[in-house]
Amino acid sequence: LFGDGGMTPPTRGTTVDAQAIRRRLNRLLDTLQAADTMPLSDRDLRMWQTVVPNMSKWLPSSEAQAICTAFAQQLERLGTSTAAL
Repeated sequence: LFGDGGMTPPTRGTTVDAQAIRRRLNRLLDTLQAADTMPLSDRDLRMWQTVVPNMSKWLPSSEAQAICTAFAQQLERLGTSTAAL
């Protein structure tokens, strides 16, 4: 369809900074733990319900499981369904 126009698709580096992921997820957990009511908008909550399990896949499996469990516990504590997890 596009022929050989000499163009190549852009490439993305697949280098993942596990420390950056860890910091971001821990900041989220800290925010949730410090809250008495849900601090996230419905839109942000839905996004994090998708992002947390996916981001945690870049961490060691035991750490990923611990983060996902802590996230689910905080959502439950704040009265939010974890059905999307």
